[in-house]
Amino acid sequence: MGKLTGKTAVITGATSGMALATAKLFVQEGAHVFITGRRQDQLDAAVKEIGRSVTGVRADSGKLADLDKLFDTVKRERGTIDVLFASAGVGWWVPVAEITPDHYDQTFDVNVKGTLFTMVKALPLLKDGSSVILNGSIAGIKGMDAFSVYAASKAAVRSFARSWTTDLKSRKIRVNVISPGPIDTASLTPLPDEVKGQLRSAVPLGRLGKSEEIAAAALFFASDDSSFITGTELFVDGGMAQV
Repeated sequence: MGKLTGKTAVITGATSGMALATAKLFVQEGAHVFITGRRQDQLDAAVKEIGRSVTGVRADSGKLADLDKLFDTVKRERGTIDVLFASAGVGWWVPVAEITPDHYDQTFDVNVKGTLFTMVKALPLLKDGSSVILNGSIAGIKGMDAFSVYAASKAAVRSFARSWTTDLKSRKIRVNVISPGPIDTASLTPLPDEVKGQLRSAVPLGRLGKSEEIAAAALFFASDDSSFITGTELFVDGGMAQV
């Protein structure tokens, strides 16, 4: 019997990388998982890769009508939610002198507004005692060159977890944040080898993280293994932001 047997999970932005690995693990542990993606071809490929107990819904987390469609589908097909992983996020390296209103809007629409209204619209379906996981980043506590807008958006996500833990305490809904360090996903592919080497050297464990390691952290928060943990931020970063 898996740790999530019979449970319903929703994972946004799960067509690749960390969130896709999480969806696979949740299904292996017995959950039925709803995943979202902005591109239909990538969404279809992810559903095929997961293979079973998965429903794909095309949705952009920055668009409220898309979120309505997502949760209407969940309500119709499953009725309630046991685990919500608000994973969808975007980020670009932009020096402060080159920041534009469009860059700000694109980042905050998905990372902040999208996370906020994913939660708001999921609330009527979330069971009492359910688990909510937010996708943070070590950027939220560090000063990184050309990453200020992204970092600010992730600091806002961390703040949401604290406030929502208090807001939802009467329903015993747990809200936690996973903050990855550099993870070896497609988002790092365009970076020069020199830059990747610099990232590795900044990690005390001397390597990039794996998507499966983020998935394992998400399973911990999703399951009863973390039943007395809420409002926390778990850094899965090889120590990069800790020393």
